[in-house]
Amino acid sequence: MRRGLLLIDRGSREEEVKEELQYICEKVKLRGNYYFSDYCFLEVVPPYIADGIKKCLSQNIDALTIIPYFLYPGRKVKAAVNTAVRLQSQTGVKFTISRPMTLHKSLIKIVDEKIDSVLKKNKISIPKIEVDILLIGHGSKDPNARMSLRYVADGLEERYRSVKYCFLEIEEPNIKQGIEMSAQDNPNILVVMPYFLHKGVHVKRDIHEDLDSAITNSGINNILVSEHLGTDDGMIDLVLQRAREVEI
Repeated sequence: MRRGLLLIDRGSREEEVKEELQYICEKVKLRGNYYFSDYCFLEVVPPYIADGIKKCLSQNIDALTIIPYFLYPGRKVKAAVNTAVRLQSQTGVKFTISRPMTLHKSLIKIVDEKIDSVLKKNKISIPKIEVDILLIGHGSKDPNARMSLRYVADGLEERYRSVKYCFLEIEEPNIKQGIEMSAQDNPNILVVMPYFLHKGVHVKRDIHEDLDSAITNSGINNILVSEHLGTDDGMIDLVLQRAREVEI
C-alpha cells in the first residue's frame, strides 16, 4: 500500500517554522516507511489544507494519514479535522485522522530533556530536585489547553523543586505573574521552558518581550531559558505513534 502522511499545522510566516516542519516530514517518511509525507497549514499562509491534500493525492497514494500537529485540543483542531473530513468526500482515497500532539507521556520526557540540555550547556550540575521550572504556554479560551499544559507540569513535579506554568496571552497567569510566582519560592536556578512546537514569532520575539522585563524586576539571580520542542526526535516518534494508533 502506498500510504501518505500529512501534518496539519496552525500556520506561520516564519521560515524557521517551515524548515522545522519539512525536517519532521522527511524523518517521519523515512522512519515510518511512508510513500509521501508533507505539511500544510490551517490558516495564516499557504499551503492550506486543501492544497496539502491535493498535493498528497497527486502522488497516487492509496491511503492518507492526517496528523493535526497541535499541542492543545480545541477549536483549531476541530476546524482542521472538519476541513479534512469534508475533503474526504471528494476522493476515493481513505483518510485516517489521528489525535493531536497532546496528553502523551513522551511530551513530559521531551520537556525534561530540554531542561537537562540547558542545564548541561550552562554547566549547572546541582540535583534536579533543587531546580525550579516555569513552563510558558500559548494560552487559549478552550479549557482543554490549560489541562494539556498542566498534564506536562504534573508529570514533571516529582523531579524538580517546583514546576509552575503561565501563558503568553489570553489566559492568566501571564508571564509577569509566572515569574512573580516563581520568585516567591526563592529559587537557586529557574529554568523557563517555552512550551511551543516551533521557533515562530512567539518564541523568537513575543515571549522575550514579556520575559526580559519580568526577569529584570524579579530578584532571581539565575534564570535559564531552554529550547522549544522543535525537531526533537521525541516529537518525530510521537507523530509516528499517533499515526500508528489510527492506521489499519
